[in-house]
Amino acid sequence: MSDAGKKILLIVVLALAVAAFFYFDLDKKLTLENIKQSQAELNRLYEQRPFMLIAAFVAVYIPMVTLSLPGATVLALAAGAMFGALVGTIVVSFASTIGATFACTISRYLLRDWVQRHFGDRLVKINEGIRREGAFYLFSMRLIPIFPFFVINLVMGLTGMPLRTFYWVSQVGMLAGTFVFVNAGSQIAQIDSLGGILSPQLLLSFALLGIFPLAAKKGMAFYRKKTGRKPVQPQ
Repeated sequence: MSDAGKKILLIVVLALAVAAFFYFDLDKKLTLENIKQSQAELNRLYEQRPFMLIAAFVAVYIPMVTLSLPGATVLALAAGAMFGALVGTIVVSFASTIGATFACTISRYLLRDWVQRHFGDRLVKINEGIRREGAFYLFSMRLIPIFPFFVINLVMGLTGMPLRTFYWVSQVGMLAGTFVFVNAGSQIAQIDSLGGILSPQLLLSFALLGIFPLAAKKGMAFYRKKTGRKPVQPQ
């Protein structure tokens, strides 16, 4: 099969995966409420076959991130509920970074023209930032999401950054934010009554969800001021 034929086949497979996701209403089924209702069964399964459940989670989560399907945030919370804060953070960190790298790869070798047409204006800004700051620019975008997650994945595919650099910088840059979400999920899983909503641990988790972006922004602004780097701004 020619290279063009392989690209067409891969596009068809990806399109079918997206169609199947919505045909089976997975976007409606992947809710925190449904996961909460299945929590006892998931906890039992995790105790009996932890690696199988983790593998199943990763098998669902990576394609969702790769194809920018809705529900990834809910699944990050669910990872905390199923696996706990530490294991959940590790699983989501690797799965989300692998999915992001797959999306970047698809953009680079399969959807270059489409991405250029739809996000060309942002590509100019990002190329300028990479030229000025290198991998640190990607790190700052991961730490402070001034561009949507999926846009970063797609547009970075059109830059000259090596995929291995994209992978490790993304993983490091997203790690703190991943922990905040997964930890919140681990606390939500412990609610079994209305009184649990007022637990200090859950209130702290929700506070971190709101404070983290602001703290990260302030920290990056302080670092840039000290180093003389220009601030990153969306176009």
